[in-house]
Parts: sequence; C-alpha cells; structure tokens
Amino acid sequence: MELIDCHQHLWDLTRFDLPWVKGIGLPLEAQHTPIEYQEAISGTPIGRRVYMEVDVTPEQRVLEAAYACDLGPAVVGADPASQTFSKHLDQIAHANLKGVRQVLHGGNPEARIIESRFIQNLEVLGERNLSFDICIRPGELNHAAMAARRVPGTTFILDHCGNGDVQATESDRAKWMKGIEMVAAEPNVWCKISGIIVTAKRGAWSPDDLAPIISHCLDAFGPDRVIFGSDWPVCTLTDSLKAWVDAFTQITGTLPDDDREKLWFRNAERLYGLAVAE
Repeated sequence: MELIDCHQHLWDLTRFDLPWVKGIGLPLEAQHTPIEYQEAISGTPIGRRVYMEVDVTPEQRVLEAAYACDLGPAVVGADPASQTFSKHLDQIAHANLKGVRQVLHGGNPEARIIESRFIQNLEVLGERNLSFDICIRPGELNHAAMAARRVPGTTFILDHCGNGDVQATESDRAKWMKGIEMVAAEPNVWCKISGIIVTAKRGAWSPDDLAPIISHCLDAFGPDRVIFGSDWPVCTLTDSLKAWVDAFTQITGTLPDDDREKLWFRNAERLYGLAVAE
C-alpha cells in the first residue's frame, strides 16, 4: 500500500538561509534536497509527498514558495499576524500551493493564534481554499480549538499529534489527551501523525513507545481526518525515516483495511486535492 508523506522538509543551504539550523550540527546542518530524500525513502512505501516549510528568513519566503511549488504540492511559510498577509498570498499564488504554516512555539508568545489579526487572516486562507498547519505547544491546544471554532471556513491541520511527548509524565500526558479531544471536536481540524519520534530516546525506543499517542489521535479524530507525515529530516534526530515508517506500519497494521487506506493515502488525496491512485 502506498504511503503519502504529508510533512517532508527540504533545504538547500547554498540557496536558502535557515538561521535556526546554523550551529546545530549534524544531522540537520547539512544538505537535505530531493536527492537525499529519495535516498532516505528507499525501502519504504512512500510514493508521494507534500513539502512543508522550513522557516527560512522572512525575506526568502517568496523564493521558498516558488521553489517548493515547482517541486509539487506544498505548504509554505507565511505569518497570519502580518498586516501584509493577503499581499503575500498574492505573491506566492500557485496551483501547487496547498496551505501555509507559521510555527507557534519557540519564540512566539502564547495565544498568538487567537489574536484578532491572526484570526482575520486565517479566514482569508479559507476564502482562498488554503489550509493552515497548527504547530503549537501541547499546553495551548485549547487555543487551537478556539481558533478553529472561530474560523469554521478554514481547514486546519494539527502537526505532530499536537506535539505529544513520548516521554511525558502521566500528568502531562493526561493534559495532552484532553487537549487533543478539544481540538478533535472541531470538524474543520485534521490531525497529522508526525513528529513524535523525535521525543523518543535515540537508540532506546520501540513502536510501543509511540503507539499510545498515535492510538489516542486516531480515536479522537476518527478515520476520516488523519494523515501521515515523516517530518524528515528532523525525524533523524532519533532514527532513520525508514525506522519511523516501519514503526508506523506496525502500529497501524491492525486497523481495518479501509481505515488504513484512508490514513495512508486516501485522506491525503482528499485533503490536498491530489490525483487519486488507481
């Protein structure tokens, strides 16, 4: 069965400036182009992919969008808090543009996603049939739910299982589970099964460590609003892309065939308007 990778990063450090990568060392401070990606997916069922923005400097966002959309379906960087958001969308318009993302953790203030201008620009995305990827701290999942409720005409995609932590304490896990349920209650939000492997212990993890997070997301969102993303090359901080895909394959192997097809590729085709596989 084909697997569509809905969260794949690419960066060419000879043409794009990624300040967050500088000084971070290997494996991330290196070239990660389509060539390296093809090598990484060797031996996996990944057949198609959707580019995910890589936080280039704001001055290079238009260039990144052109680069990504020339490669295929893409979610690119843009800031809905910007006064020039609509103008930026005009500049990057392309048939392969599927949505935008602005990472909301790190240096960004809490609750930014529910600020008035942010909400107004999220509405603009829905009007243009573009989605918004939510990459947010687990403690702010309630804000993600509020934003989705206020902008019902826009499709939201929750990255990395709401940044669920494989090694979270029992208390933190319970809070995350409640947050996931709040977000999943909004019908315009989808969940991307991605990213969680980076929270596991390198060299000392197993599929059983990831399974509870994946299972809770599948239960909360149901079979029709879930997709897969490798988060390559960030996933290699813990293990290879193949090891992550093998674990995902094992964890989802007991799903009914129809639900497994949806998770692996049918939902992605529907969400991003991709060609339907024969």
